[in-house]
Amino acid sequence: MKSLMKGLRASGAERRTALVCLIPMLLLGAVFFYGFLLWTGWLSLTRSNLLPSNDFVGLLQYRRLLEDPRWQASLWNLLRFSLGFVLLPLLIGLGLAVLLDQRLRAEGVLRWVYLHPMALSMVVTGSAWRWLMDPEQGLAEGVRRLGWTEFRWDWLAQEDMAVYALVVAAVWQISGFVMAIFLAGLRGIDESMVQAARLDGASGWTLYRRVLLPQLGPCLFSALLILLPAAIKTFDLVAVLTEGGPGQSSELPAFYMFQMAFERSRLGLGAASAIVMVMMVLSIALPYAFRRSAPRSTAA
Repeated sequence: MKSLMKGLRASGAERRTALVCLIPMLLLGAVFFYGFLLWTGWLSLTRSNLLPSNDFVGLLQYRRLLEDPRWQASLWNLLRFSLGFVLLPLLIGLGLAVLLDQRLRAEGVLRWVYLHPMALSMVVTGSAWRWLMDPEQGLAEGVRRLGWTEFRWDWLAQEDMAVYALVVAAVWQISGFVMAIFLAGLRGIDESMVQAARLDGASGWTLYRRVLLPQLGPCLFSALLILLPAAIKTFDLVAVLTEGGPGQSSELPAFYMFQMAFERSRLGLGAASAIVMVMMVLSIALPYAFRRSAPRSTAA
């Protein structure tokens, strides 16, 4: 009994120590996340321009935002960017995961090669691809030196193609991470299920199509939960690679928010766009959180 009481006292002391260590982080998170989020929400309801203001105007900034053709164009650009940024990494990542699941001898090297871009920041990625897509240098010049003298890759200068230049750079960086998610899912499938399928005659593509890939639903959902908010929040790649141009043809909502809040002296409008972006991200994350926290019914 004495040893039990001593263990309980030690356990209680450990909990109090852990709580004391967590309090500073909780306070910092409350101030720098929720505090500034609430302040941004307040600014979106005021007539703030160059400096914050307490002149309350209700939903005026949101009405201006929805009527702004530039904001509407950024949403259209986001839709085009998101389609490529989500679908291509899913397809490429799944294909690479299936390839590495074959237990290749060089799997460790290939995994490092595919995952290496993820270790780079979007600023570095944007800078590298800005040089690679330079129509007078980079890849275009290399191809011309090989004999294709008429070859040009000038997406950065074309209004209808600039957003796809963002897609190329972003897909190059994120596909390896999606591959890692799918590969972990494949390696986590119960081996007895695989052996049973092989005994039933399934092999090769049939094994993947009918047995293994249907088990990757949680991995697919996790990848979507990462890719969709990342697409909405994309800023640094735009700032470095295209600067939103030509014109505003590759401007995304996050870059629009930065421009309005810090370069156009329309702080209230920028805050309104930031809150709309937060709502877009929450519309993706909250259903998943509710689904995870909902109690599961058990069969009688």
